Amino acid sequence: MSRASSNALWRIIGVSALASTLLLAGGFGYAVKDMLYPSAEPYSGTPVKPALPEQTELSQAKAINITAIGDSLTKGTGDATGEGYVKQLVALLKAKYPAIPVKLNNNLAVNGLRADQLAQRLSSDKGYRYSLQQANLIVFTIGGNDLFQIANGRAAGEATGDIDLETVKKGLSDGLKRLEKVFQLLHDINPNAHIVYTGLYNPFYNIADLRDGSLQVQRWNEKAYSLLYKYPNMLMVPSFDLFERSIASYLSNDHFHPNHEGYAQIAERIAQSLE
Repeated sequence: MSRASSNALWRIIGVSALASTLLLAGGFGYAVKDMLYPSAEPYSGTPVKPALPEQTELSQAKAINITAIGDSLTKGTGDATGEGYVKQLVALLKAKYPAIPVKLNNNLAVNGLRADQLAQRLSSDKGYRYSLQQANLIVFTIGGNDLFQIANGRAAGEATGDIDLETVKKGLSDGLKRLEKVFQLLHDINPNAHIVYTGLYNPFYNIADLRDGSLQVQRWNEKAYSLLYKYPNMLMVPSFDLFERSIASYLSNDHFHPNHEGYAQIAERIAQSLE
């Protein structure tokens, strides 16, 4: 090989090596830049929504998944065993449908919750919404605090002697508007689930000065039923008659929340309504 040919070969090798080095350096620099200054392109796809359970009768369902929401009655306050009506309902449904798995996904009830606060959670809390979307049975109570908390300025059950029934009456309309919003949101979140609302009762029926509170409670229940009736997947179970003649037997020591037996009566009534 001549000297000229040899020099040309070495020049080609040198240029190739230089190009490879520059390419490697450029790739390394790009990788370092990406690690130090990461960037993301905006997502242009459609967000994936969780699939709702199929709309079917519970007796025909592959499983019964329950989500409970609402106030202290759904939380089970007053029940020394901690079961409340929700866990007793689960036991009743397991006995009623022995071939179908029954599971309590979540009990998201909060002591002292009003209808407007529940509506806010249903509107903005993704965890609430997700749990409700996974359920084919939703049970809830709400409204007691809307009536009695307005009347005495404290959480329901904290004071029984200073409730102004005129204030309860005046607050009825606003409370029911908030309840209507709750119904609408629940239907929007999961129109396929069986949704059971337990109506209100008057825990002060055996206090002579507060017995007329039953009239306001009944007005609430009547209006609540008319609001709920427009949704085929929802139903309301009454509870006022369980307590008015059996206050001593079914209320806890706080004279507002049910005891274990009182909650058992509510659970039994809900289970019967699902037949």
